[in-house]
Amino acid sequence: MRRCSNAALFILVATVTLVGCAEGEDTPPELSLPLDLDGRPVDVLRQANTPADVLLFVSTDCPIANRYAPELRRIHDRFAPRGIVFWLVYVDPSETVEEIRRHLKEYLHPGRPLRDRDHQLVGKTGATKTPEAAVMLPDGQMVYRGRIDDRFVDFGKVRAAPSQRDLENVLQAIVEGRTIAATTTTAVGCFIPELP
Repeated sequence: MRRCSNAALFILVATVTLVGCAEGEDTPPELSLPLDLDGRPVDVLRQANTPADVLLFVSTDCPIANRYAPELRRIHDRFAPRGIVFWLVYVDPSETVEEIRRHLKEYLHPGRPLRDRDHQLVGKTGATKTPEAAVMLPDGQMVYRGRIDDRFVDFGKVRAAPSQRDLENVLQAIVEGRTIAATTTTAVGCFIPELP
């Protein structure tokens, strides 16, 4: 009698488990990786041997992001030789490769361009605007997300020069080997478009 009960219980548990697996209740949704401009997937968050990766969220038609191009080049030129890797993350899925290439040529944005068509990096970091930066350590920890600096106070309100250089300060701390607490600041710019 006990053998039948145990066997019946085993069959019941196995059936419920198989039904749950077949329905895929716990299967996470498939996310496509960001693509480089040649259509190759790039797993930015699994890069190794870098002190940090900087994700710069941009779009071709955001005037504030475009005005930051010279400052981003300056920061890139200062920290790229120290091993920091910069990624230009284009977040508007409607932008074509040709538009992005024209944008790169016109504004001379630094870094490796990516198309985050499915907002995998947007979702991972919580970025909401362009321009916005996220700094990731090799272990996957995000230590900074937010503005490049405080030059733009709000739409139509711009300082002649920034009083806080948030992104640059974080990168300086990293290359000096200092421990930094995870920080978030509010970026001023264009909202990242929602996916259809």
